[in-house]
Amino acid sequence: MNLRKDHEQPEAIGQWGWKYHHLGIPTSQVMPGEVYLPDFNLYVSGFDISPFGIEWMRYEKDSPVDKLIQTVPHLAFEVSDLDKELTNHDLKILTPPNSPASGIRVAMIEHQGAPVELIEFEKNKERWKN
Repeated sequence: MNLRKDHEQPEAIGQWGWKYHHLGIPTSQVMPGEVYLPDFNLYVSGFDISPFGIEWMRYEKDSPVDKLIQTVPHLAFEVSDLDKELTNHDLKILTPPNSPASGIRVAMIEHQGAPVELIEFEKNKERWKN
C-alpha cells in the first residue's frame, strides 16, 4: 500500500480526475436564502454565494434522505461519467444515481462512515443531447 505524501492530491482528484464541487453541511438552523426541495423535504442554501462551495442543508423530520447524509457533512465531486465512476471503483452506494434537477445526475457513496456525493452535469455528456 502506497501512503499519500502531504503535498500529493487525494487519489480521487490526482488519479481519477474528480473535481471538488462543494461541501454539504447539515444544519438545524434556518439559513438566509434557503431554497426548498420538495422531493427531498430539504432546504439548501449558501452554495450560490460561498466562495468555498459550502452548502447548508436543513432536513425536515420526514426527509427520505439517508440518515448518514442528514447528520454528517459530505464532500461533493464533479465527475464526467457517473456510471463509469461507480463501476470502476469499489464504492459503497448509499443513494443510486438519480436526477434531482434538470441536467444533473448524482449518487451518494459512503467511505469509512463519511458520505460523498458524485455529480455529473449534462453539459459534459454528449449522450444527453439525443
